[in-house]
Amino acid sequence: MPPVQPRSPEEESVREEAVADRASVQEFVAAQRPRRADARRNFDALLAAAREAFAEQGADASLEDIARRAGVGIGTLYRNFPTRRHLFETVYAEEVDALCVLADELGGRPAWEALTTWIDRFVEYTVTKRAVREGLNGESGIFVSCRVSMMGAGEPLLRRAQDSGEARTDVDFDDLLRMIAGIAATTFPTAEQRDRVVGIALDGVRAARG
Repeated sequence: MPPVQPRSPEEESVREEAVADRASVQEFVAAQRPRRADARRNFDALLAAAREAFAEQGADASLEDIARRAGVGIGTLYRNFPTRRHLFETVYAEEVDALCVLADELGGRPAWEALTTWIDRFVEYTVTKRAVREGLNGESGIFVSCRVSMMGAGEPLLRRAQDSGEARTDVDFDDLLRMIAGIAATTFPTAEQRDRVVGIALDGVRAARG
């Protein structure tokens, strides 16, 4: 197996761009969060309810239903998210920020375990992403920053698995995400079958033993 090559100047430039975009996403997320503790609890409950509703019903999920799931009134929802677009963008940015935070937290795990744990969370994120993109028709400035920051957070996990000899070196991170996103976009009878198929795909990314 050929050794993993060090980053080129172009790759370093991409990494620096990812750092800048991640900061933009973090600032966007932080700017949305209320200061008061009780308001933050309502805000978090609404985001959790929105993710759940989008996963079940897609982009047309009822705002009234989201408020009900969160245990708050519709007025509280509108105080936090004045428009449906605002809710979509905030849910999406929070999901991407969570993926970036997870990538940081996995730094001390064994390389292959870290990569597959992150991919498992990415599969869950794709459900939310699909609903949000449908709702906004892909027209949102936050999408670009979110994608760049997510790629910048997850790519080092693949590189570490490659450096340790646990992942094939002829696969790049874009290849990996396109493959997993394609699987996640397929309708499965159960989540268990979906996860099994993702596992089969990841077996193809793992370096041959012996």
